[in-house]
Amino acid sequence: MAAPSESVCELTARLNELIRSSQKDDLMLVAMAPIQILTIAFRDQQNRAEATQSVFESLLHILTRQLAAIEVFTENPDSNRNGQLEACLQLTAECFRCLRNACIQCGKNQSLERNAGLIDPTIQILQFLHRLRGFQSDILSAAFQCGLQFLGNLVAGNEESKHIVWKNAFPDLFLNYLNHSDRKAVTYCCMVLFTCLSAERTADLLSHKKGVELAESVIKIWRKEPELDWAFLIVTEQFLKCPDLVAAMYTNLNNQERITVLDLISAQLRETRLGSPAGGDELTVPVRMMQFLAGCFQEKCMAVLKFTSATDAEDEEALIVIRLLDILCETTSNLEEFSYLQNSPGLVETVVELLYETHLAGKQSRNIFSVSQSLSSISHISHPAVGFKAHLIHLIGNLCCNNKVNQDKVRELGGIPLILDNCSIDENNPFVSQWAVVTIRILTERNMQNQEEISQMARQGVADSAMLNSMGLQVEERDGKLYLKSQEKSS
Repeated sequence: MAAPSESVCELTARLNELIRSSQKDDLMLVAMAPIQILTIAFRDQQNRAEATQSVFESLLHILTRQLAAIEVFTENPDSNRNGQLEACLQLTAECFRCLRNACIQCGKNQSLERNAGLIDPTIQILQFLHRLRGFQSDILSAAFQCGLQFLGNLVAGNEESKHIVWKNAFPDLFLNYLNHSDRKAVTYCCMVLFTCLSAERTADLLSHKKGVELAESVIKIWRKEPELDWAFLIVTEQFLKCPDLVAAMYTNLNNQERITVLDLISAQLRETRLGSPAGGDELTVPVRMMQFLAGCFQEKCMAVLKFTSATDAEDEEALIVIRLLDILCETTSNLEEFSYLQNSPGLVETVVELLYETHLAGKQSRNIFSVSQSLSSISHISHPAVGFKAHLIHLIGNLCCNNKVNQDKVRELGGIPLILDNCSIDENNPFVSQWAVVTIRILTERNMQNQEEISQMARQGVADSAMLNSMGLQVEERDGKLYLKSQEKSS
């Protein structure tokens, strides 16, 4: 359609006159053309600037009449004779297109549309459209897609509009269209939801019985369509910053969806470490959320032993343990921010026990936890548990860094000989010997009891001198006592 020759003011006056003179049944015939012309006109910023309250009041009048008609069709599908519903939906869709275009980057028109009272009937129409049964057409899809786009443009950068849309659309409208079969409707709904959300409104999800269900729906969407940016942004920029919501969601999700959440957290942590967080804002993981995840690891960690069976190589509970361990290693590597995890009750004990169980399992039968020094194990390289024992030792080192209480716990639990027993090359655990060296040095730093234990092991032949030398350590005997010292300091 060509660019309009009439001004916005002239088009508005003509539309108002047509509405006043039209009968109920011919509104579609007389109003469609001028609305279509206005839709095109509002693509231009100057034309948007010329819009007045009058045009939005006219569109409100039309939508109100369409709302009444759609309600009748919803309650009585047999009332759709002679294509009346199709005509009603076409006019509704065109009104939404016009309103959508009018408020593109235009705060003035956003306010005029809101003040005209257009939000409430729009949401009511969208709810009725969702309930239409036995009517599937491109016309229906266009109506609810354009309605959602209108709401998205209306709330962009406009806090007052966000407040009203959230008050009227949460939770039912969001739930209905997040779970809609129409992919574009899901996308546009995610756009509206993301634009409306704030820290306070995200917290609202916990106070409403359907709020957590809404959050879970977004997770399911992102898992099925990871390319959908709006769902990704909702989760990373809102949900993951609310630890209580994460805990509530995580409890209800299935294992595959839990893996999705953990993968998002891992990605967020990597972006923080690399100093290039998405969106330019610093990404952080809340304290309570990490404490929750540490608790999940402690509760379910023994599920990883399912990997001793080749038939369980894709066990989802075991995969969750892998993800949780990776997150704990990443977070505890940043002691300035996550030192509180060193004081998590029972975490050190759990990690040492799990290292013992996996190490024992590897000795009892041939499996992914067995030490392998042969390249024939290259087929294991894609196994999810490759490096698991190395990560456990890494985590022990992180938890014991500058923390004598945890250093002593590891000794008391028999963790030192266990770590020393993992100092050899292991194809199933790349870099395990390096992490063992680092962790032993951490365990012996300013800890005479741990140094003495390793010295006694050397005397008894449990720890040989070559292995200790490879760690940069050596045993010296003075006055009948053995002392463990750093080679650099004794040279």
